Amino acid sequence: MRVSARARILSWILLVVAVALLLSILATRAILGAGLTDRLDHELQQEVGEFRAYAEQTPAADVDELMAGYLQEKLPDRYETFFSVVGTTAARRTSHDPPARLDQDEALVREVAQIRTPSYGWADSSAGRVRYAAIPVRLAGDARLGHLVVAEFYDLAAQENSATLRVLTLVGFGTLAVAGVIGWVAAGRVLAPVRLLRQTAERVRDDDLTGRIDVKGNDDIAQLARTFNHMLDRLEQGFATQRRFLDDAGHELRTPITVVRGHLELMGDDPAEREETLALVNDELSRMRRIVEDLLLLARSDQPNFLSPTDVELADLTVGVVAKSRALGERRWGVDQVGERIVVADGQRLTQALMQLTANAVAYTEVGDGISVGSAVRDGRVLLWVRDTGAGLPPGDHEQLFERFTRGGGGRGSGAGLGLAIVQSIAKAHHGVVRVDSRPGAGATFTLDLPLRESGDQPTVPLDVVVEGGDRG
Repeated sequence: MRVSARARILSWILLVVAVALLLSILATRAILGAGLTDRLDHELQQEVGEFRAYAEQTPAADVDELMAGYLQEKLPDRYETFFSVVGTTAARRTSHDPPARLDQDEALVREVAQIRTPSYGWADSSAGRVRYAAIPVRLAGDARLGHLVVAEFYDLAAQENSATLRVLTLVGFGTLAVAGVIGWVAAGRVLAPVRLLRQTAERVRDDDLTGRIDVKGNDDIAQLARTFNHMLDRLEQGFATQRRFLDDAGHELRTPITVVRGHLELMGDDPAEREETLALVNDELSRMRRIVEDLLLLARSDQPNFLSPTDVELADLTVGVVAKSRALGERRWGVDQVGERIVVADGQRLTQALMQLTANAVAYTEVGDGISVGSAVRDGRVLLWVRDTGAGLPPGDHEQLFERFTRGGGGRGSGAGLGLAIVQSIAKAHHGVVRVDSRPGAGATFTLDLPLRESGDQPTVPLDVVVEGGDRG
């Protein structure tokens, strides 16, 4: 049988409190018992002192008269009685009826009659145990030996302690029961995030990772819930990346695979035809390899280790991109501006993004058109851009160009439409954005807008990626 953590925690707490309460009751009982004995002995000693003072101040003809006068004046407490023994016979007692007639207990009377010095003792009676004091009395001119017996009914007095203990027990365990109910409710509220965590984990499937725990407070349980939510965020992102990769791969690889298969099936024995078919197959396989590499790059862009930040000299980065891009086509290559700053970024990824933008510009410009690369630091932002003087982009293309497998019209590139999606991923990994500014007939400018981070700076807090414009392919 499964026992919840809530029940186990509360059970252990109540068990410890119940044991402590029981021990306190037993200790109270022992203390009250010892205190009762001390109190009764003190009362007996007080009565002995009072009787001695009375005997010294009151003249009497004989022992019986002395004790009769004292008993007549004495008013016993509720569980107390007085009687006298003269010789070997019980003589007189106080006027009220005691819980038990000790003066009629012959064995006790004989035992008292033999006492020669003030003594204390215990006796049994129909009302329980009795604590008594016997005081021998002898007067000049009276040969008889008398005794005054003061008795305290111990068990009856102890019943008051028992009643106190019963009240203490009832109140204690009643309080424990109320504490248990309150603890059950409080434990439920404290452990609610754990219960929600379990329920959320049970609902999580690979096709639905949207469930989250509503976290309140800042204790350890709340921190656990937040950690679980963060874990679900990472899982959801990972599954989304995986599904997107599979969808993209299935979408884009289906066509080249079909082309390769069709040509291989139709390939004849003519050497020229075989050579042409093999060349086409090799071309399609190369395209498939580039698509897979691009898709893997996009999939890795969501991982923490996608970037390797180092110190990057913006001037060297800008000039280096222009130098590498000259081999892409006969264009009027130039540098608009260079930022004279050293920033912390992944220089290789930024170079990859800028090279993709220059290749994209080459595909959408003609021989003799101008392509320029620039960099700058403005208002705490790093700006890297590629500008061309080509035909520009229609306004309707701006919203879709950064989507995967989307290519702008008018280009001569043979890519799969993943280029600017990769640029966007690199910008996003740097917590930046990509913008495009273009009008038909006025060329286009693609800008990477990244937060400035210099050596010694703390990592920049990620920003939402906002893409303005689009990629032409």
